[in-house]
Amino acid sequence: MKYGFWLPIFGGWLRNVENENMPPTFDYAKKVIESAEKWGYSTTLIAELYLNDIKGPEHDSLEAWSTAAALAAVTEKIEIMTAIRPGFHNPAVAAKMAANIDQISNGRFTLNVVSAWWAEEARQYGGIFTEHDERYARTEEFIDVLKGLWTEETFNYSGQFYELKDAKLAPKPVQRPNPILYAGGESEKGKQTIAEKCDAYVMHGGTVEEIYRKITDMRARREQTGSAPFSSFGMAAYVISRDTEEEALAELAKITTVKDTSGYVGFKDFTTKSQLEQQIQLQDYSVSNRGLRPNLVGTPEQIADRILQYEEAGLDLLLLQFSPQLEEMERFAKQVMPLIEQKRSLIKN
Repeated sequence: MKYGFWLPIFGGWLRNVENENMPPTFDYAKKVIESAEKWGYSTTLIAELYLNDIKGPEHDSLEAWSTAAALAAVTEKIEIMTAIRPGFHNPAVAAKMAANIDQISNGRFTLNVVSAWWAEEARQYGGIFTEHDERYARTEEFIDVLKGLWTEETFNYSGQFYELKDAKLAPKPVQRPNPILYAGGESEKGKQTIAEKCDAYVMHGGTVEEIYRKITDMRARREQTGSAPFSSFGMAAYVISRDTEEEALAELAKITTVKDTSGYVGFKDFTTKSQLEQQIQLQDYSVSNRGLRPNLVGTPEQIADRILQYEEAGLDLLLLQFSPQLEEMERFAKQVMPLIEQKRSLIKN
């Protein structure tokens, strides 16, 4: 299991807690990622939204790509996975920018390809927002252009959405044949697109059984394409680690008491403009990315046992959320990570 974390670009992950003491500033993001490298985290995921989906559209948030480039220059080991939404980008320009950040990071820049779901954000920022299946058709062409420019000396393309003639991109990315393309999706169209075009599969939080079924399904779909197996299966999860189970459950109750805040304005778009496999309740939405479904809530011992169950199900990357970020990331790194290693060794022996 590798341990990644979501970069705190929105000022937190809790829609019911006003101040989580994790400001959406570059200085704080830099402190988090530099500390994470020391503590053994492998990956950071930088969400791409131009409006603040957690605290509300009127609140501060960091822009993903400029933040990624800046962090690439001040880190040495950590993978910087940055979201990209085809409806907001020219694919040729995105390919050039990604290759440049991959050069800055010496091969540590990867992409999480996301088909956008927030119609109001697209309206405010001039993004292209269409019906669900058409968004994935655009995504397929977008990926074709990225990979073509990254791998071919001169690239030509003629599709429904994009057309390029005698296009050149240099320097190429450090990673060959291309920076890893992660993606997540639950609709039939989304899963087929990912199986055919991407390199790794990431999921919202789910139970062990749900995640096992998804991994099994996506492995089979991938095999049918004739491509190499997915390089990774990742999942989002929110962690509440405390000395006692009672303390952890008290924190859980506090953060899931739904209040009337502007952080919920995107709830309707998320649930109606995405094709989701599970019914999402308003309480689930109180924490970002279905992070409570994995139930990484309890003592370090309980959380370690739970993570090993996910490992057994085929998961190899956790994309974790914490609040407040620095303090809880350190607690997890020092109390939970070593426990998992100890328990795994006992299982093997």
